[in-house]
Amino acid sequence: QVQLVESGGGLVQAGGSLRLSCAASGRAFNDNHMAWFRQTPGKEHDFVAAVTLDGGVTHYSNSVKGRFTISRDNAKNTVDLQMNSLKPEDTAVYYCAGGSLWSIRHQDYPYWGQGTQVTVSA
Repeated sequence: QVQLVESGGGLVQAGGSLRLSCAASGRAFNDNHMAWFRQTPGKEHDFVAAVTLDGGVTHYSNSVKGRFTISRDNAKNTVDLQMNSLKPEDTAVYYCAGGSLWSIRHQDYPYWGQGTQVTVSA
């Protein structure tokens, strides 16, 4: 088991920046690929970004590419999401997730945090 706890959400104006952090505990953090997903009411989890277990490869959704950066620190058991040039459509609950499959599907990630709200005002 991996326990995940997100932090760093909040309210920001369009064009601003936020940095989300996810702290992991439990089973070896660096055995898992890590990802960020986001969810708005009534919709499924949408893939945002992922990073391989060694941090060597990253992948982003087209909607955030060039604006968001995912990174991990295996010594500290953390994975961060730096979000720049935020838009109102980025408003969602953001979730950290972990799993052994390299995937953009939320169904492939067994470990999830509780989520953190990000609200971007126009």
